[in-house]
Amino acid sequence: MKKIERINTIMRYINNRAQFTISEIMQEFDISRSTAVRDIKEIETMGMPLVAEVGRDGGYYVMSNSVLPNVQFTDTEIKALFIAFMATRNQQLPYLKSRQSLAEKLLGLLSENQQDDLVLLNQILLFEGTNPNNPDLLDLSDLPHPILEKIIRILLLDSYLLVTLREEREIKSFPIFLLHLYREKSLWFIEGFDLNEEKRRIFLVDNLTNVEPYPTKNRVSKKKILEKLNNQQEVFNLVIELGPKAITQFKKYHPLKASISYTNPYQTTAILKTFVHVNNSEELTELTNWLLFLGKDIKVREVPEEVLEELRERVCLFDI
Repeated sequence: MKKIERINTIMRYINNRAQFTISEIMQEFDISRSTAVRDIKEIETMGMPLVAEVGRDGGYYVMSNSVLPNVQFTDTEIKALFIAFMATRNQQLPYLKSRQSLAEKLLGLLSENQQDDLVLLNQILLFEGTNPNNPDLLDLSDLPHPILEKIIRILLLDSYLLVTLREEREIKSFPIFLLHLYREKSLWFIEGFDLNEEKRRIFLVDNLTNVEPYPTKNRVSKKKILEKLNNQQEVFNLVIELGPKAITQFKKYHPLKASISYTNPYQTTAILKTFVHVNNSEELTELTNWLLFLGKDIKVREVPEEVLEELRERVCLFDI
């Protein structure tokens, strides 16, 4: 670990603790006593107000009401941030409007040589969703649904929501306890526990017309909600066994809710259990595509007839 990187890490370590000793720094970062002492002195010169306590149980602590000094990024950390930033453009992420100011502030902190490196990376790296004719870091054309940021603002304060959406030409409202906000296939979804019908529901964010906190007096405790969910037996209508080649394919891509359980210690075989909404033609088609993507190294143990029919139509010879 380079010196500046080690010092930044030690500063974060110190800032998260009320008190520490030289011995703890030596053990945590595998450095000698002299190196630990020099690093502590350098951290003090950078502005972190440390107070030393003498005695058998003595050590250091940070003065109260003190603020951690500015963090210095290494070249490697800067590139990691920049590449992660590039990889998430055009992904319908919230707060996209802040990306331009964020990028400008980040670039303003860097030296000319570091900026030149990032310009070169921006020219040679392409990711899924990147327009090769316009690989611009500040391309904000793919904005998410405007209600997404409102959802995040509310759920950071409260998980009990009243969601209103357009469903089959009607406006309906559902009181829910939010379980997850997730993105799949370029769409955002809310997974929540319906407080009236006491079951899990999934809502497409694009269909929402309003979200607001749900009144306190009508709430069920989080503990009871989780107990009800645990007691509800999961229903599966698709069960497949995966061999090593299919597992490799699974790791490359799989639906968000799909998970496998390994059936041997070497993780070369696994089983997958999930539920397919056969009346949803889009989901049926996508699942068929995914099963074909997994390849021939699978054994189907249980499958809806609708899935089989879809597979027969797609492939003339499919050995099940």
